[in-house]
Amino acid sequence: MALKPEPKAPFHSVQYALRVLESVSTHGGGVTDAQLSRETGLPLGHLASLLLTLRREGYVEQIADGAYVVGASLAELGSGATRRRAVEARLQETLTRLRDSVGAAVYVSRYVDGEIRITQVADGPRTPAVNEWVDFRSAGHASAIGKCLLTQLDQNGRRDHLARHRTARLTSRTITNEKVLFSKLDSQPATVPVLDIQEYAVGTVCAAVPLTAGASAGCLALSLPIEDAHRLREAADTLNRRAAPLLLSMAL
Repeated sequence: MALKPEPKAPFHSVQYALRVLESVSTHGGGVTDAQLSRETGLPLGHLASLLLTLRREGYVEQIADGAYVVGASLAELGSGATRRRAVEARLQETLTRLRDSVGAAVYVSRYVDGEIRITQVADGPRTPAVNEWVDFRSAGHASAIGKCLLTQLDQNGRRDHLARHRTARLTSRTITNEKVLFSKLDSQPATVPVLDIQEYAVGTVCAAVPLTAGASAGCLALSLPIEDAHRLREAADTLNRRAAPLLLSMAL
């Protein structure tokens, strides 16, 4: 399926990466970048940077004639409990490196069976996780994680969620008006991190970016104490750049 890159979207979009991997996997003897460009619709300039990322992560390899073949990381993705444990361990290692890179606790969250679930966390003594003083499942309207997941749902999905989890006021900054909340979710650019500036908890700021493949809604997030709020934008930008490689390591 050919894709047309969006001018404002990062060149390493997960959707583009998955299409490239699909194309490489169908060519057992290797495929050139020119052929990949034709099959995916990606310009060679965008494709070159994306292939560099995939090579660095081990998902593709370049053979002697310059063609690309499936890499070891992609070949390891099989099925069953062993694969799941390997993926979880790989993801935790990636999250730990990301935690150290941004100097903040980082989280992976998924929207599963109509509920917000934090599936993995990387924190530490110098990067403590946010105090979950209100269950994240009930704070989707206030947390960066929740708002990021809600942006990925349609209107009916959002209304269903809020019918089960009312928009309680958690801090003076919490949006409790459903119409205002939906307006903000609709106006959230897909390539810009979702922020929580003390909406969930006083003394904490957060950011989240989507981890989306197909119909699966997920996000990558970080949290910082309010005294480090000046670092939030830069940390959020780093989070955004690292989202696509991290999703590949999850093998969604």
